[in-house]
Amino acid sequence: MKILMGIGNDLRGDDGVGVYIAKKFKKDGWYTIEAGTVPEDFTSEIKRINPELLVMVDAAQMGLAPGEIRIVPVERIPKAAFSTHGMPLSILISYLHDYVGKIILIGIQPKNMVFGAEMSDEVIAAAEKLLRILYDENFEIILSL
Repeated sequence: MKILMGIGNDLRGDDGVGVYIAKKFKKDGWYTIEAGTVPEDFTSEIKRINPELLVMVDAAQMGLAPGEIRIVPVERIPKAAFSTHGMPLSILISYLHDYVGKIILIGIQPKNMVFGAEMSDEVIAAAEKLLRILYDENFEIILSL
């Protein structure tokens, strides 16, 4: 079993891209979690499933053009700002490593994270591109931060 976890606040424009993707992604062999702003609340569920792969998707300030997609290695997480959750993702990932075969954190550069804003066209296009990558399970085409 594999898990896709969508992270973010869908009331803050592009910050909701992870949740947007989680809502749309359905594939046999995958379990989807719409974690919102509290991904740490799903640790017991992840431990119970004991997946071979956990893919986490979130908006990340990486200093790139809006809609750019990157795999963020654990050691690079402090260089990318993931701001709408309480627990730093690096701590959550460290904790989950004992219960998951492999973890991939994918960041999408937001354009606008103002409360009440809609997702930007650039981030919606990136989300659709990432959905195709997820269906193909071809993560190698995503550059690393």
